[in-house]
Amino acid sequence: MGIDTAIVSAYLRRTRKPLYSDAERYAQHLHRPKADAGPPRRLRRRCAVAEHTVEGFRHVTVAPHAGATSSGTAGSVVLYLHGGAYVNEIAPQHWTLVGMLARAGAAVHVPLYGLAPQHTFTEAYAMLDALYADLAVDASELTIMGDSAGGGLALGFAQTLRDSARPLPRALTLIAPWLDIACRNPEIDAIEVYDPWLGKAGALVAGRGWSGGADPDDPRLSPVLGSMAGLPPIDAYYGTFDITYADAPALARKCRDAETPLDLQVAAGACHVHPLVPTRAGRAARRRIVTRATGNP
Repeated sequence: MGIDTAIVSAYLRRTRKPLYSDAERYAQHLHRPKADAGPPRRLRRRCAVAEHTVEGFRHVTVAPHAGATSSGTAGSVVLYLHGGAYVNEIAPQHWTLVGMLARAGAAVHVPLYGLAPQHTFTEAYAMLDALYADLAVDASELTIMGDSAGGGLALGFAQTLRDSARPLPRALTLIAPWLDIACRNPEIDAIEVYDPWLGKAGALVAGRGWSGGADPDDPRLSPVLGSMAGLPPIDAYYGTFDITYADAPALARKCRDAETPLDLQVAAGACHVHPLVPTRAGRAARRRIVTRATGNP
């Protein structure tokens, strides 16, 4: 059974909120050494894991073991872009979802893009361009998925694919995507009071590190400012106690105006990236995400 949302929120408010609410403390966090972000041993036991290098960065592929059977859609592929404010390494909860997708029959590609402040968004896009060209899969089998910062990166990358007339994926799955790196929506201040995890002060520090001084209006940094026209169908997951939720109405409006299908799933009282959190609501959302990407419940 999942943990109660209130327990998770209390833990996050005590351990994570102070970091994101203090710009000076977050700036210090930004420059800490990055830890090894490799797949955990449990995942390696349960799935087939392979690694190689793309544009100088690690790329991990997680797939069902040879001979494993699944009732899901044959050939399902997921390109998963992890969150962490473009500063933090991929975390255990990301690998948990990746493992669920793989065991349901998908080949999951996980690029471990360079993190700020040592690296910026231009290097991440170069890596994704190279990886996408090398995937050699039918785009109709591919879902691009990302959470938080990775959700923003997923939407921004999809916009660049459209703009360069490259094949588009069948779908986008965005889990609490960070859509404006400059956090300009005035509704953020009202939501931040209830958000047990994130704070605008820390997010702004992370965003400046990731941008490398580039204009935050660039849709590769703030994809909510880009066009939604011609994009594949989008599933988006938000909790109402999450400052990234402030941009959900703008995403919905722009998708509606562009006639791009959007399935917006909103969990009342849920925190940031709640589908990755071990609550009852999170577990239900994870099941839906896996089913939508693979056809396997």
